[in-house]
Amino acid sequence: MDSPIGNVFREARNRRKIDLSEVEEATRIRVRYLRAIENGEWDVLPGGVYTRGFIRAYATFLGLDGERLAEDYRRSVEGGRLGPASEMAPAAASTPARRRPVPGAGLLAVVAVVTVAVIAIVAIPGGGGNGGSDSSERPSSSKHDGGASQLQTAKPPASKQGVSMRLVANAEVWVCVLDARGRPLVDGQILEAGAEEGPFRSGSFTVSFGNGEVSMLINGREAAIPSTSSPIGYSIGRAGVPFPLEESERPTCA
Repeated sequence: MDSPIGNVFREARNRRKIDLSEVEEATRIRVRYLRAIENGEWDVLPGGVYTRGFIRAYATFLGLDGERLAEDYRRSVEGGRLGPASEMAPAAASTPARRRPVPGAGLLAVVAVVTVAVIAIVAIPGGGGNGGSDSSERPSSSKHDGGASQLQTAKPPASKQGVSMRLVANAEVWVCVLDARGRPLVDGQILEAGAEEGPFRSGSFTVSFGNGEVSMLINGREAAIPSTSSPIGYSIGRAGVPFPLEESERPTCA
């Protein structure tokens, strides 16, 4: 299916002579989803916040305006009408979607820092973090119902490579977090409401939660985690996009 949004991605990738497998390696988004974006096969994608997150991450990798493309997807596919594809000019891309809309103050600064970090990781072979903590990120006031500290937007240090992640339990939740080398950072622990883990830094993460009662801050932005009582898990690549994992793919820390 021909898609104005997909054409922008395909043409940008072809101009750079990049194979989809290279994009998959850098963003941790599967080739079939990347191809679906380029072909406008939206029913193949998980939809909603996840598809918009994939669009932003893919755009970040190609140097396109991820916010504009994600908004065009939202209006044209989820509702509304798509604007001219010619208006989609290359620009710095944004980071993954938040759970709740947040006013745009300071957004451009965060976008610029994250874009520089992504470009540096792609350009330098073997880029990755050490899974350590970053004391520069701090929680703020308590959340509405779980008593946990609310996560504030913070700029990830541009001088460090990899992805930064921090967790806050909104209620009792089982947590397993592995770094890029498969080493446990949170080794299958049950966190009480208000408990915090991290920040951690690594080239990538795989995580499992016993339920959705947890806030996850990735590169200074809160990831969208569904409110569910069922176990969930994610893979987080260098672009900082949480990709949902099937039950068999989730880490167990066993």
